[in-house]
Amino acid sequence: MKSVKRTISLLILIAGAVISLIPFIWLIRSSLMTTTEIFEFPPKLFPEKIQWSNYVDIFSIIPFFQYFMNTLIILIPVIIGTVITCCMCGYGFARLRFPGRDMWFGLIIATMMLPGAVTLIPTFLMWSKLEAINTFWPLIIPAFFGGGGFFIFLMRQFFMNIPRELDESALMDGASHFQIFTKIMLPLVKPPILVVSFFTFMGVWNDFFGPLIFLNDESKYTLALGLLQLKGSYASDWHLMMAASAIMVIPAIIIFFIGQRHFIEGISLTGIKG
Repeated sequence: MKSVKRTISLLILIAGAVISLIPFIWLIRSSLMTTTEIFEFPPKLFPEKIQWSNYVDIFSIIPFFQYFMNTLIILIPVIIGTVITCCMCGYGFARLRFPGRDMWFGLIIATMMLPGAVTLIPTFLMWSKLEAINTFWPLIIPAFFGGGGFFIFLMRQFFMNIPRELDESALMDGASHFQIFTKIMLPLVKPPILVVSFFTFMGVWNDFFGPLIFLNDESKYTLALGLLQLKGSYASDWHLMMAASAIMVIPAIIIFFIGQRHFIEGISLTGIKG
């Protein structure tokens, strides 16, 4: 019976994996076709002639490398700021005692319940008053304030799993909280740090709405927003959009496969009391 259940579970997982891969396969297939072939009915599984030129034409039609550099200018400081500040906040809420700690943590959790549309207009007005519209600052600076309630909660739960004897021993040896945080705690929380880094990367890499709201100059567009230039008012280069989207997916896949062991470990251990 155990082998039967294991076989059934394996078949269900394989079926789920195949279903999940269908959009990606359709993306790759469409990126190697002409626009006419993409919309043919009944749809073709393979192109009559593979259009490798689609991947070459992207770089001549839109300033792809410029959009890529703009994305990196935002991405790198956002990952650094999010990781540093969410680790500091998580450590403070998990290991330190101060007045109003639970109240402040509850307020942070409550921010996760606010839809982005609710804070959109006040946020835009604030950056407008600071004359930061059409700059990268509105997309970078918020990352240095904890990176969001979810990441703070994630790090707090992981810090709470670490035995308190480590803190007490270090304090008795004369270590400060900063030394405990940097030399003892951070090396123990590498898995959740990679989880936060991966989620932050995906959020910034695929962010379309943020650059659309705060960036006006086309020379400052990110990749997600720059691909919109392939969509015209009367006609769209769907084959080129598919090819550009396929290129955008590659970094995310590479990063996931490189750090998948730590990524899965961080997800599985978070919130488990040790």
